Amino acid sequence: MLTAEIIAIGSELLSPSKTDTNSLWLTERLNELGIQVCLKSVVGDDPPRLEETLRDAISRSDIVITTGGLGPTEDDVTRESVARSIGAELVHREDIEEGIRQRFKSFGREMPAVNRRQAYIVDGSEVLPNSNGTAPGIFIKKGEVSIVVLPGPPRELKPMFTDHVIPRINGGAGRIVFRKRVLKVTGLGESAIDEAVAPIYKSFDDVTTGILFNRADVEIHLTSKGADQASADARNEELASLISEKLGTAVYSTAGEEMEKVIGDMLTERGQTLAVAESCTGGLIGERITDVAGSSLYFLEGAVVYSNEAKIRTLAIDGALIEKFGAVSAEVAEAMAEGMRGKSGATYALSVTGVAGPGGGTEEKPVGTVFIAVADANGIKSSKLTLPGDRYLIRWRSSQAALDLLRRRMLD
Repeated sequence: MLTAEIIAIGSELLSPSKTDTNSLWLTERLNELGIQVCLKSVVGDDPPRLEETLRDAISRSDIVITTGGLGPTEDDVTRESVARSIGAELVHREDIEEGIRQRFKSFGREMPAVNRRQAYIVDGSEVLPNSNGTAPGIFIKKGEVSIVVLPGPPRELKPMFTDHVIPRINGGAGRIVFRKRVLKVTGLGESAIDEAVAPIYKSFDDVTTGILFNRADVEIHLTSKGADQASADARNEELASLISEKLGTAVYSTAGEEMEKVIGDMLTERGQTLAVAESCTGGLIGERITDVAGSSLYFLEGAVVYSNEAKIRTLAIDGALIEKFGAVSAEVAEAMAEGMRGKSGATYALSVTGVAGPGGGTEEKPVGTVFIAVADANGIKSSKLTLPGDRYLIRWRSSQAALDLLRRRMLD
């Protein structure tokens, strides 16, 4: 089995505000080819450290892939570092420079002189065309090792890897194929899930199982290997079915879909509609629902009724109800759902009201107290939540719990 190593390059990736997502996508593509990713590294714009990382990777892996650092500025050091790590020179290619120049002209601009740096490649390498940018990729064969140098922007990297790298590395990948499946579970903790399903997944020696907690739910990652995609997928399907049977309706997706996509599919299949009334989530539920392509088929409207006056004016809620129970209460959440359903005519109306923090909590209703409700032709159902986390997590978890309440209502 071939092994691969991915090196993400760029000092920005070492900051708390930037995440390397390219390696996740590349890992999935490599696994589909039967290539095992054994190590991932993030290196800043530091030539000595990058050269050391490259030399180590080349000494132990069959395929070394770098991402980023191919821009035209002085801090883009990948080309030079790759060349030095294998004892090669950079050579200028007039045809590449002319291609970059023509690309700028197509935008009605002259090529800045600094972009000439992108026309230098490692001597003896192959050029990987870039249909979406100015930086060409590079493919190098160093003995038995393939070195792949890719740009950082995903819109440039992905088509370059698919169109030009896969054909070059696919032949030696071997017969083992890795396939991944993700189940998403809500309403149960990580340890409770593992206790319930460990006896099941431990009996599948050819499937690796990982249980991960995210912002609001738990994901069960299944990775199987087989002689081909069909056989590997079949093993994942067998294990996924057994886990789903054990956990029941807590499993809301067996193919990695987000909750809003699951809800959208259910509404579409049934020809039903949805409207939402939000307070503490500030439109987050509506945003998530409308992030799904085709949501106009089932999503009618949403209202962010943050103030008490907005709840009264927009949803016709009795002010005396708010005065008696408070805006954060089951009674007001139910009135919000009922008012939105009456206003919109939707099959289902979903509401949420709560204390997201960091201020506003009381001894009776501390930060994290949230009420959600769903109204339909059969009545209204509400639920009280006490959610941990900061403002961001409380709002996100509120939106997830509200959508799950709707999902379970639809299943009932």
